[in-house]
Amino acid sequence: MEITYIKEPTDLQCGQAVLAMVSGKSVDEIVKMLGNDRETTLKEMKDSLDILGFEVSSRRFEAMSKDQLPELAMLSLETPRCWHWSLYHEGLFFDPEHGVLQDFPVCKRKFYWKLTPR
Repeated sequence: MEITYIKEPTDLQCGQAVLAMVSGKSVDEIVKMLGNDRETTLKEMKDSLDILGFEVSSRRFEAMSKDQLPELAMLSLETPRCWHWSLYHEGLFFDPEHGVLQDFPVCKRKFYWKLTPR
């Protein structure tokens, strides 16, 4: 699986950008599918990932460091500004706000759900 980085078009579209990156679709396609161009809920993220062909772990896990993450994960991060969706894949963080990173962006708490392509 190859991930192409997508910057969030607005401050409220980190979820849509994560869904676009993991699915290979555009943010506009994701917005249309969701019927939502603002903040996304966990339910919207999980339902969308199911539609896009991914199994999502039934529970969230807390991570202290990146070596605790599975190969592919949806991240929920408590950043200094807000709660924020991000994506992790094979050692890299594809963060809709901060770019492609080697480690977590600055955040207090880090949670993840394992993603498995079907």
